[in-house]
Amino acid sequence: MLAYIKGTLEMKMTDYIVIDVGGLGYKINMSEAGIEKLGNTGEITKVHTYYKVREDDISIFGFTTLEELKMFELLISVSGIGAKTALGMLAVCEPSEFAFAIISEDVKTLTAMPGIGAKSAQRIILELKDKLKKEQEISKINTIVHPENNTKLKQAIEDNTKLEEAMAALQVLGYNKKEIEKAFTKISKTEVTTEELIRKALTILGR
Repeated sequence: MLAYIKGTLEMKMTDYIVIDVGGLGYKINMSEAGIEKLGNTGEITKVHTYYKVREDDISIFGFTTLEELKMFELLISVSGIGAKTALGMLAVCEPSEFAFAIISEDVKTLTAMPGIGAKSAQRIILELKDKLKKEQEISKINTIVHPENNTKLKQAIEDNTKLEEAMAALQVLGYNKKEIEKAFTKISKTEVTTEELIRKALTILGR
């Protein structure tokens, strides 16, 4: 379907934008935070898209990064979480924070998001962790790393579980193991939290 839309930004509203592509105006629903990241009207812009088709509704949702799109797709796969709620969460939560909250089962962070109560937070954690185990077969990072190739990383894993948590969180956002391992080799992993490690890795992976 529509992987992305690139064209002239014709209109910026509170919860949607309009992009002109060859004389056709595409109305794209976005979070306020996402819209703020875009350029000015009249400029060429590109947004990653999710195309929703229902019997009574055809809508396009836009995202400035692939990580945001992945977060949206994960959220709407949870029972009881609709597109509107998912966009509201995107407006206040970075993908790295969302992934970390799931991996660490941080109910407090999830309930701080609009429209999410304690039961919804628990459901998000349970459904997404189970889904990810089945679809991506997330395993412990020390079964992936080859000690003969990266002794320092192996030692870091044994000393601290932050790499394991960061690996799982980045897999939640759609990156494969080889990409993540390569990014980790470029990051100083001393005196950083798991969330900081995720953010640094995302900076490299997003290039």
